[in-house]
Amino acid sequence: MSRLRAVVVSLSSLLLSSSLWRCEDSWLRPFARSLLRFLGFLFWGAAAALAFSGIFVILMYKNYRYLFQESFLSLPGWLAVAAALILLPTGLLAVSIAAKGSRYQQGALMYLLLVLLCLEMSSAVLAQLYSIRMASELKSTMGYLVYQYNGTDSQGPDSRAVDAVQRKLQCCGIQNYTDWLKATAASWHLPAEKAWVPESCCKEKYSHCGGDLGHLEQLFQEGCLKKLEDWLHFVMLYIFSCCIVLSVLELLAGVSNGILMRHQPFHDLRILDSSTFS
Repeated sequence: MSRLRAVVVSLSSLLLSSSLWRCEDSWLRPFARSLLRFLGFLFWGAAAALAFSGIFVILMYKNYRYLFQESFLSLPGWLAVAAALILLPTGLLAVSIAAKGSRYQQGALMYLLLVLLCLEMSSAVLAQLYSIRMASELKSTMGYLVYQYNGTDSQGPDSRAVDAVQRKLQCCGIQNYTDWLKATAASWHLPAEKAWVPESCCKEKYSHCGGDLGHLEQLFQEGCLKKLEDWLHFVMLYIFSCCIVLSVLELLAGVSNGILMRHQPFHDLRILDSSTFS
């Protein structure tokens, strides 16, 4: 009698769990499919944003490479561009799986999501590290270039670098235009009573002002260091934010795909089946 009761209890619990499974299946799978389809379309738009952030970093290093001692500054940008390219087939797979599930497509999607997470986390970590390290390097490099500037030989590499930065950023000196007052008259080969700045400090409409400090209204007075640091922090924060947000979305896509895989297991991959080795 006790055995019969145990059998009845086990059967009732089995039926109860089966009904709960069906109830869960009735809303969970459609929700996972809808979320995966939405994320698939979102990945295509996110690929453009991530590629844009990566190109930002690459162009910044290209334009100001003479100011950065670190030769791998553009690495976060290249990683972001690679991730953006992989996001395109990932979004296509997500939409395809949501429309009509395929075991092999689900496995490929999981693999691509894992690759993307590795690329984006690497890019985010490198962007954060470079943002901190480059600030101190910029100050020392800018200081060296300013004090090595030769007013009579503007074609030298150091002089060209300073002029290029001041023209692109519309700035003058390190902190401000007064940094040029610390340049010795001997290095500029000018009379001691005269005070001058490079012509690259001149505003565009006064491009031939000659760098005379007697006409400050014709010169850029803001320093270059703060502008460079602000630009560096903006670019690195942008790529960091893109990578973090995308990583969260990819985790959601992985969970949704996992739910669909749980309800559609790989029955036909019986590699360890005993009949395979008989």
